[in-house]
Amino acid sequence: MLKQTLQQKLLQKLSPQQIQLIKLLEVPTIQLEQRIKKELEENPVLEEGREENPDLLDIPDIDEEEATTEKRDISFEEIKDDNDIPAYRLNPRNQSRDETKVVEIPFSVGISFRESLSNQLGLRILDENQQALAHYILGNIDDDGYLRRDLESIVDDLAFSLNISTTAQELEEILMMIQEFDPPGVGARDLRECLLLQIDRSIREGRNGPDITNARLILADYFEEFTRKHYDKIQTRTNFTDDELKAAINEILRLNPKPGGGYSDANMQSYHQIVPDFILEDIDGTLELSLNSKNAPDLRINSLYANMLKAYNQERKNQIQNRNQKEAANFVRQKMESARWFMEAIKQRQHTLILTMNAIKEFQKDYFLSGGDETRLRPMILKDIAEKTELDISTISRVANSKYIQTNWGIFPLKYFFSEGLQTDSGEEVSTREIKMILQECIDNEDKSHPVTDEKLAQILKEKGYLIARRTVAKYREQLNIPVARLRKELL
Repeated sequence: MLKQTLQQKLLQKLSPQQIQLIKLLEVPTIQLEQRIKKELEENPVLEEGREENPDLLDIPDIDEEEATTEKRDISFEEIKDDNDIPAYRLNPRNQSRDETKVVEIPFSVGISFRESLSNQLGLRILDENQQALAHYILGNIDDDGYLRRDLESIVDDLAFSLNISTTAQELEEILMMIQEFDPPGVGARDLRECLLLQIDRSIREGRNGPDITNARLILADYFEEFTRKHYDKIQTRTNFTDDELKAAINEILRLNPKPGGGYSDANMQSYHQIVPDFILEDIDGTLELSLNSKNAPDLRINSLYANMLKAYNQERKNQIQNRNQKEAANFVRQKMESARWFMEAIKQRQHTLILTMNAIKEFQKDYFLSGGDETRLRPMILKDIAEKTELDISTISRVANSKYIQTNWGIFPLKYFFSEGLQTDSGEEVSTREIKMILQECIDNEDKSHPVTDEKLAQILKEKGYLIARRTVAKYREQLNIPVARLRKELL
């Protein structure tokens, strides 16, 4: 049986401005420059420079039947608008001073890991087929230096994708050649093989003393016991003295578990830079916040196109326009409207960024005035800043993501200042960051021959007034990338 019903639904539809602003809020300063450059390339009406004639922002009306697009209202319901924002709040206080104070931190870029392997391959005398196999294997080595795919799978890949017929044995021979490359341990298929390759390289180079020999024995025959730190079992089965065991373990610990990690492309993207979005200065106890000058570019409407549109508007009144003029005028009008939208979105981005960072600055004022004392950081979540700014939580999240602030004691991501809170037994609210600092300190100062368990850590925190369950301690320990007590055990 068919039945007709009426329903009312309340739907929120984002305007083009809101969509554009949301996208702009998410990008950091260095990407904003690229985004503006792209807009300048695509829109001839938009150009760099300070707007000296605000009237150019007014787009002359065109009859509805002549326009190819609807005229849309600018609406920023999600993000509060304020057309009376003074310019000094949006632009840096002094651009020339900012240019000398803004710190851009480039990562060092040398020869990449893959370039190094390729260069070493070029020094080997190989036929065309061997070259193809070797290059394919190199392409499967990850940034840590490991070949994590089995040779049988690579044989199948070569057959189906490149129509190259080979065997696992042939690939094994090529891989053994690659495993002779630098850095030692490259091309290993697991950690045990990686460490053994490095030990064997040391032996071939003449470092074959008893400590190296014992270390190789442990890796070859007692690797599982070593990884679990069951040193008593190793000692029972090898009859090593305490000193011999300790010396052998120390030799193993000197090895590199990630041989590819020392190259630029393994740890970071080439030419990546951290450019702060904000600059905070403590001047005689007064915190002064400003935007990086690159966050506040000067953009304007090209006067030539604006005058062209005004001229057409006048000719239309005099009824002397033709079809080509109408099409040209519609094109210019669309581009002017797009330029105006973009300029408004940039302005709103500036306002939202400074509004949000000002709220963070006030919330964490004690921390900033203390010169970076982490114990002065208050518990702060996105909702706290959203309530202070009257912005949506999602907006605060977009601002905090991938944004950095430069202080007198370093450059920090905005996410650094957000943390959950816990109450002490006295009812005082403290940041989880403070709890983690205490955990880190306890573990740093523990007896490494008898590491502190999570239960003991929970007890220590309880004695200090922090009532935290063992599972919460384990969660914070994992967030600090600290292994369990058994794996922190060391031979003294």
